[in-house]
Parts: sequence; structure tokens; C-alpha cells
Amino acid sequence: MLTCKRLENGFEFLEITNDAATARIALQGAHLYHYARKGETPLLWVSACSPFEAGKAIRGGVPICWPWFGPHPSNPALPQHGFVRTALWQLHTFCDESASLSRVTLTIQSSDATRALWDFDFTLCLHVSIGETLQMRLETHNRSPRPMVLSQALHSYFCVDAIERVQIEGLEGAEYFDNLTRTRQKGTHQPLRIGEEVDRVYVPMQWPLKLFDGLHRIEIDALNSQSAVIWNPWKAKSATTSGMCPSDYQKMLCIECANAQEDARTLAPSERLSLECRVRIG
Repeated sequence: MLTCKRLENGFEFLEITNDAATARIALQGAHLYHYARKGETPLLWVSACSPFEAGKAIRGGVPICWPWFGPHPSNPALPQHGFVRTALWQLHTFCDESASLSRVTLTIQSSDATRALWDFDFTLCLHVSIGETLQMRLETHNRSPRPMVLSQALHSYFCVDAIERVQIEGLEGAEYFDNLTRTRQKGTHQPLRIGEEVDRVYVPMQWPLKLFDGLHRIEIDALNSQSAVIWNPWKAKSATTSGMCPSDYQKMLCIECANAQEDARTLAPSERLSLECRVRIG
């Protein structure tokens, strides 16, 4: 079942419920900010300090980074992570495929406002499947007469019980770019543990990854992605990052399915590209 709702300030979101799970998706940014299986705690983390206001990105859930990841490659004045995460999307389709599986699609298209920031014509769709597992598929259609270069991410923030107990399997020995030191590094042959600020792009890599935090086991898999982003701001940056409370770093970890850095893609005219993330619990 789908219900269209709004907060007192007019902020609009969709609430999806079925026999397996519940989810909430803001129309601003097509931002999935809640998913929980029935009787379980939320999978996705959202800061208690995050605003739910027009024009301000939600801190947590799954922001959509598109059509560039991180700062714009040539113009630092343009928005970090692109412009669609604060743009208004439209509900396109919804169906309850079964009592335990719901599918919803939101879309946004190029306009004069988007072309002022990025001079391409496009249609962008987010397809979300809500059931015992969570699946997200971001589909880009290049409607311009020339190729477009695209980097992107499904910037998932996962709840963790305690960051010091977290370990990630699947990155053993993998190479990564460290955004803190701006150097290329190679990981150890042990599961990754988090004990300080981490901002890494692993590329090339092989999915899936497994996240353990002492209480939960989550498997994150991806299609059409050869890069993964691992991010935790740690204490100092958590206290100064917009939309975060000072202690938030203790309860969250970002593991992002991406096309970042050398995994950026070039789409020919009329070509389509899908980036898919699948999350399984247990």
C-alpha cells in the first residue's frame, strides 16, 4: 500500500507498507530515508539533527549522487554530488506485486533549471523494490545528441550498533583512493575495521560486501558498479558536518554502490545506464 503524506512544513514523502516491510521516500531527491522489515529496527540511518526542509538534503538514508560524485570535476561552485538530491521528483508508478513485495518508480527529467547546471537532456528513474530485501536501481537515459560522462552513487547510510565493532568483509587486499591523503593505497588482508575518519573509493572491486557490527549482518551487492565508497566522518568532522549531531559517527557507516573516479561511464546518445544496489539482512 502506498500513502502520500506531508510534514507540517509541507515536505512531501511516500510511505509504503506491506506484509514484509515499510519504507519512506521523500519526493525531494527521490530520497529513500526509511526501510525496516516488519518487527525489526531500521536498516537505514538518519541523523536526528537532519532537516526535512525544501532545498536541504537529508543527512542519512540513501541520497542520490548524480550526475557527478563529489565535487564537480571542473567547477567547484556547483553543488557537491550533483543537483538531483534536492530537486523535486515525480511519482511515476507503484504496484503491490504481492502481499510482501511493493515496487515504486520516481522520475525526473531535464529542464531549463537543470540545463543551467549541466547542459544535457536526460530522463532519470529510481526504481525501488520493498520486501524481505531492498533493491534500488537508478536508470539514466541520455536524450542529448552528444555523449555524456557520468559519475554517480547510491549513497547508503547504514545503521550500526557501535562503530568500533564494525567490520566489512570483501575488501581484503583491495586497492583504494584515500580522499583524506589524496593517495592510492592497498588494503590489508583482514576485514576492514573503522577506528578513525574513513573516506575511501575502492576501484576496481568485486561485489558483494558484508557488514557486521556485532548484532547485525548485512550483505550489499551491486550491478554495473566497479567502485565502492566507504565513509565515516569520525568525531571532529561529525561535529562540523551539516545535518549531523556530534556523536552521529558512532551509529552510522556509508557503503555506497557507485560509478566513481575511473569507474565513471560515458553514455552515447539514446543510451541507457542502470546502477543497482541490493541489500539483504541476516
